Amino acid sequence: MTHIDPEALVASLRRLQTTSSTTGIVHQLERAVDVVNSLFGYAGAGLMFAEEGKDLRYLVATDERGRSLEGAQLHLGQGPCVSAYEENSAVTSSDVRVDPRWPKLADRLHPEVRAVAGVPVRLGDEPVGTLNVYQARFYEWDESDVQALYGYADVIEQLLTVAMAAEEKSALADQLQYALDYRVVIERAIGYLMGKHDLTATQAFTGLRKQARDTRRRVADLAAEVLGEGAGEIR
Repeated sequence: MTHIDPEALVASLRRLQTTSSTTGIVHQLERAVDVVNSLFGYAGAGLMFAEEGKDLRYLVATDERGRSLEGAQLHLGQGPCVSAYEENSAVTSSDVRVDPRWPKLADRLHPEVRAVAGVPVRLGDEPVGTLNVYQARFYEWDESDVQALYGYADVIEQLLTVAMAAEEKSALADQLQYALDYRVVIERAIGYLMGKHDLTATQAFTGLRKQARDTRRRVADLAAEVLGEGAGEIR
């Protein structure tokens, strides 16, 4: 069972709710996912978002294992997080690797992704994405886990609602689409770092994320710079 400190939960929710809009909606969403992961002690967390055509794409993942979870589900079109979006309700699995609901998922997952839980993120009554967490071992999710995830999903919904009220809806959509598109740049930068420095995907992603935090920059901007330097070396 995950032991959740109610006071820490309330305090973190309030900090996210009062974050200045000048930081940008995507940065706020990244912070929300990071807090979910660190506060509750899960192995990792992520946020998937639906494009205009209703197809899910991953927007934020805290680590390489989380990226494998999001990527595997998007490739196969199935999994607990996809089901949470399609069913507009919480979906959990104590061990997704042997869960008969998604028989093809295990082959595409990082070996340390086991228990998975996802809840929908909504605007109004309609889901627009999912908030997802995982554990590296068999884990029985209980009601406190699910309610905590719903609490953070509510905050993400409020962040989106406030952003839409503060600016044109199309501008918000552009921000989110920009972030989704930049995931491709991050993936390419990880591949470049793996080849140049003989790193695993986990090491490359972790190093890129750490350097971005240390220099107070966005991961996407740093990834674009890494690719630019790589192109310069090839010339």
